[in-house]
Amino acid sequence: MRKTDRSRIRTAAAAAVTVALGCTALTALPATAGAAAADGLVVQYRTSASGATADQSEPWLKVRNTGSTSVPLSNVKVRYYFKADSASTAYRFACSWAVKGCGNITGTFGTLADPTADADRYLEITFTSGAGSLAPGADTGDMQLRFHRADWQSLRQSDDYSFGAERTAYGDWSRITAQLGGVTAWGEAPGGNGPTDPTDPPTDPPADGPTLFDDFDYSGHTDPRIAAHGWSVRSNSGGPGVPGAVWAPENVTFSSQSGNSVMNLETSTAGTGASTEQTEILTQAMKFRNGTYAARVKFSDAPRSGPDGDHLVQTFFTINDLRAPMADDYAEYDFEYLPNGGWGEPANILYTTSWETYRPDPWEAVNQHSEARQSYAGWHDLVLTIDGSAITYYIDGQHFGTHGAAYLPERPMSINFNQWLIDLAGQSSTTPRSYDQQVDYVLHVKDQVLSPAQVSALVGKYRTAGTAFQDTVPAG
Repeated sequence: MRKTDRSRIRTAAAAAVTVALGCTALTALPATAGAAAADGLVVQYRTSASGATADQSEPWLKVRNTGSTSVPLSNVKVRYYFKADSASTAYRFACSWAVKGCGNITGTFGTLADPTADADRYLEITFTSGAGSLAPGADTGDMQLRFHRADWQSLRQSDDYSFGAERTAYGDWSRITAQLGGVTAWGEAPGGNGPTDPTDPPTDPPADGPTLFDDFDYSGHTDPRIAAHGWSVRSNSGGPGVPGAVWAPENVTFSSQSGNSVMNLETSTAGTGASTEQTEILTQAMKFRNGTYAARVKFSDAPRSGPDGDHLVQTFFTINDLRAPMADDYAEYDFEYLPNGGWGEPANILYTTSWETYRPDPWEAVNQHSEARQSYAGWHDLVLTIDGSAITYYIDGQHFGTHGAAYLPERPMSINFNQWLIDLAGQSSTTPRSYDQQVDYVLHVKDQVLSPAQVSALVGKYRTAGTAFQDTVPAG
């Protein structure tokens, strides 16, 4: 499973949760009215890979507002329809370049309820609030998108409904659909599969589940609303991380990016423990157990400044305290990205890990993990669901791993983000360097398992309503 070096961090990480525990009143911000919808969209398409078969399908798109009012792109969904090479073939989405920024564009795959001869899947493109809005007559500019088979075998696209081999220059293309606020505004789906057809999997989550949502719209780490909303910006000493490092609350900052609030966790070092500053923010209460957890996180492969190579960990996780070595009521569920390797790994790797328990000395662990050895630099939608039978992880709408019932939580947990250094072995330089991890939002829905599409829909509703914070999850 995981490397022995990891054994030294677990007790300290759980202890950090205990230090921050406490009961704090939670205050909701008032909602504001959402923007008015426009009355028309057009999708323009060209292909950058026109062969009957290709290593990747490359649908390049533009979306134009033909209405009379501004359109928030977070209310727009675009679908490209295709025929899978086989029922078991999995696909992966990527964005090569976009005027609106690839970090503001998400691609997820779905299955049609009524397959046709030229379509049984679709690629759905959605936008974060960071993509902004389209004024009347404006378009998104280039979105140079692509998708490929997960096994990197050549794919066949000549039998795909939305593919046009002759479309090597942008033009209106009705074989790609666009929805605005859940209503079809452009295009025609393959027979019987309109985006608003009731046979489509539902995207609207139940509205009655206790929910935590935070858009991280704060002025700085001393903003009193942070504590009022149940968060603690860590300053107490201890692990995880290199000996002598401190947790620096002033390095948790907030900014506006294209009108969207973003939290930044900065970690820095000059090659010694005493010069190392790490960052963490966590909920003060452990009150989260089964249900859905989600966050949009930007991982970084390269430092903001200085030489690269440190063994860095960028995270989103839930955890409770280890009451005794090998205690069976311990729980922890991690997304952990190592941009420069560590724990014996030579290069970038992303782990999802479900913990039953552990003993720090001598090291013994009971956990299950999934991993992917590739770069995850950029924005990613992270979703974790816990029900009565399994723990399931998703990244960018794609299933990443499922862990068994043996790892289900017995007690509630806190929600945490931190960025820290495993050791100083990855980079021997004494030149100062710093790394950023950014967080767009966090969401928890108690006792309800939502799909990634439902998560996206719920977050979109909060943002359309102007809701920056809500917490209806009961204590304990």
